[in-house]
Amino acid sequence: MEPTTFIGYIALVVVAIFVIVTLFKAVRVVPQATALIVERLGRYNKTFAPGLNFLFPFIDKVRAGVDLREQVVSFPPQPVITSDNLVVSIDTVIYFQVTEPKSAVYEIANYISGIEQLTVTTLRNVVGSMDLEQTLTSRDQINGQLRGVLDEATGRWGVRVNRVELKSIEPPASVQGAMEQQMRAERDRRAAILTAEGVKQSAILTAEGEKQSQILKAEGDAQAQILTAEGESRAILQVFEAIHRGNPDPKLLAYQYLQMLPEIANGSSSKLWVVPTEFTAALGSIAKGFGGTPGTPGIPAEPSEDDSDGGVGAAVRSALGQSGLQDPGEALAEARRQAQAATADATSSGTRSGAPFESGVERGQRPAGEQPPAPPVPPQPRSLGTDDEGTPPAP
Repeated sequence: MEPTTFIGYIALVVVAIFVIVTLFKAVRVVPQATALIVERLGRYNKTFAPGLNFLFPFIDKVRAGVDLREQVVSFPPQPVITSDNLVVSIDTVIYFQVTEPKSAVYEIANYISGIEQLTVTTLRNVVGSMDLEQTLTSRDQINGQLRGVLDEATGRWGVRVNRVELKSIEPPASVQGAMEQQMRAERDRRAAILTAEGVKQSAILTAEGEKQSQILKAEGDAQAQILTAEGESRAILQVFEAIHRGNPDPKLLAYQYLQMLPEIANGSSSKLWVVPTEFTAALGSIAKGFGGTPGTPGIPAEPSEDDSDGGVGAAVRSALGQSGLQDPGEALAEARRQAQAATADATSSGTRSGAPFESGVERGQRPAGEQPPAPPVPPQPRSLGTDDEGTPPAP
């Protein structure tokens, strides 16, 4: 191969390489949400938008690419002194977005560093006018003041601050211990108050329940006593009405007294008997039933035939006749005959024994204030079943 031909091939290859490199430098594809700052001969020329763009080779130059998306930057903890001379450590988070790529490249060398320093200085100014308590409870106020200052300062940089957040506020360890003790004491106080209120409410409810229970019980007892009294009243009225309808005579009352005597004397420790005042009249009725003389003190007079016909006697005889029992008159006559026979037998036995008459014994068998009659003349001996004249007693 001749030298001239070889040199021609080399020159052709060099030209081809130059053309390829030139074309590569002249064509630029910009991705979405990215901007390219283009300088021509050292001066700002234009900003390439996303898509296909062309440059003049060896004349235009890409200065920088700017991300147009919203960015989040977390700055390291910064020591800040509060108004009560406590050093707190504050972490901040900044949300910003580049709105003008040209200003972000030419107005400041590093806008992220500038935002960080501006955040630290503004934070110290804002927190320096607050005490620790206000700093811990005023996060929204601090965030609003930081965003206002940063947005105003970064506007000329082509950067917009969307949000500022305080990630953490850490007081000194000693202050944290004191705060924990204070919080624990506060919680204990609240727990004690809640417990006391619960005990109070429980005691009130218990007292109200007991009050209502006692009221209901008292009302129940009152109603029960009222009903019992009404029942007893009705029973007494019915018994009283039945007694008045039956028109009881002294014999019935004497019989009732005799039935109550065993109950009065019941019990081995009974030392005193309570005898009603009507007991003397009852004994008189009993004595009359066994042959006593009517009209004598303590013995009531015999009822007349007129009284017995329309009174209780007729009703009693009618009831006894219907029930098949013995007539009361016949029973009374029989009882008198037996009493007279017993009296005669006792008199005859006393006369035959020769025992003297004792007035004290007879006095104890009579009611108080009644004088005993003169001692009787001992009768002549007679046989049982006859009277003083020797004739049998009339029925």
